[in-house]
Amino acid sequence: MKDLINYGLNLLSGSGIEYADIRIGRYASEDVALRNQIAETVDKSESYGIGIRVLKNGAWGFAATHDVTKEGIKKTGKKAIEVAEASALVGGEKVMLSEADVIKDTYKTPYKKDPFAVSLSEKLKMMSALETEMKKVKGVTHTGVDFRAFRKNTFFGNSEGSLIEQEITECGGGINSTSIKGDEIQARNFPNSFKGQFQTGGFEIFESLELLENAQKIAEESVALLSAPQCPSGKKTLILDGNQLGLQVHESCGHPIELDRVLGMEASYAGTSFLTTDKLGKFKYGSDKVNIVADATMPGGLGTFGYDDEGIPAQRTQIVKDGNFVGYLSSRETAPAINQKSNGTARADSWSNIPIIRMTNINLEPGTWDLDDLIADTKDGIFMSTNHEWSIDDKRLNFQFSCEIGWEIKNGKLGRMLKNPNYQDMTPRFWRSCDAVCNERYWKIWGTPNCGKGEPGQVAHVGHGVAPARFRDVNVGVGKW
Repeated sequence: MKDLINYGLNLLSGSGIEYADIRIGRYASEDVALRNQIAETVDKSESYGIGIRVLKNGAWGFAATHDVTKEGIKKTGKKAIEVAEASALVGGEKVMLSEADVIKDTYKTPYKKDPFAVSLSEKLKMMSALETEMKKVKGVTHTGVDFRAFRKNTFFGNSEGSLIEQEITECGGGINSTSIKGDEIQARNFPNSFKGQFQTGGFEIFESLELLENAQKIAEESVALLSAPQCPSGKKTLILDGNQLGLQVHESCGHPIELDRVLGMEASYAGTSFLTTDKLGKFKYGSDKVNIVADATMPGGLGTFGYDDEGIPAQRTQIVKDGNFVGYLSSRETAPAINQKSNGTARADSWSNIPIIRMTNINLEPGTWDLDDLIADTKDGIFMSTNHEWSIDDKRLNFQFSCEIGWEIKNGKLGRMLKNPNYQDMTPRFWRSCDAVCNERYWKIWGTPNCGKGEPGQVAHVGHGVAPARFRDVNVGVGKW
């Protein structure tokens, strides 16, 4: 791989370019889904190829090929130059890259048990046992179990002299129970919706999720929700479970801090952001309990890596400090707009796509509360868990979220179960209403392996470390408030 990259960079260097990088990648995945004891999905896939990016006359050119040979690199490099030359004819502001160190390194996320080496029969045996446990509960209509493993091996080199090899391995999954009565459907997922919980690591991640221990409980809840009362409407104190708060952070914190969105580069597809550059360092994003960091260095996150796809080292960046907005996610192209260097968040979902700004691990730092004490301190509220669906506008300002399950809080105690719980708000008002965050005992990094962005569309794997938190005077339910 090193020889191929050096060969390609030597060819490109004589073509009048300002910059070039070459990324060779091998991406492997395995997906297994069991539904009512039937193997609905058993899929193994692998993709291998080269992406070449050049900057010429102040414009980008990108081309990719599955022909991982010298001839393939030669043809693809020529095409990338042609694209850059054509792009430069369109005009517009010339691309300027922030400075970067020359890096020569290797990086690998650790694992204890290779998820691709575990036999399919062993996986199906474990998954079948989980469905059997859920099926013991009377009233359960459908059950499901999901497993996924993912690995990418990349080799990156650029015309500035960097040469970086990386391997990232991920694994995880989850269980689902669905109950139907008449025209009503209620579902419970564990540990999270959208096929479960995922982290960097091996098969030990799937084994550690305590799926069997929670299978019967989840099934019982899906049945009980059919007869549970509806979530009431009005202004309430809201406590969000970690699995729901992770998605809340993703949608209302992670996306609006992507500097390409802020600068209008994603406006036609993913949208823009209310966090315009004039707000940097001057905007009260949340209460003083709200501290948010972007951390690509922490173990276990789906947004964890050694270097991004521009060769910039993984970093920890403060985004919100004591409620004040202080940072963006940036790339080498966008960072000069705020007079900074890239903080290493440009990633591509395959060798065939160009890197764009993607979330790393966007984390709400832990507070000081025990969850039991936080509930005991709440006179009248609702505890909500596990996302069902959501909607948020293209500036990431107005949102509504619905959850799978909720519980009424009365005089400091969890009360009756509530179905179809939901809440609505505006991002700054919501985060300014946060008056308590649980401590490290409850803090967990949740994996989001399906974040969509870009044209053509790319799917990123990102993480969100959170603990349950409390928000005051939030609109819940349906109706007028």
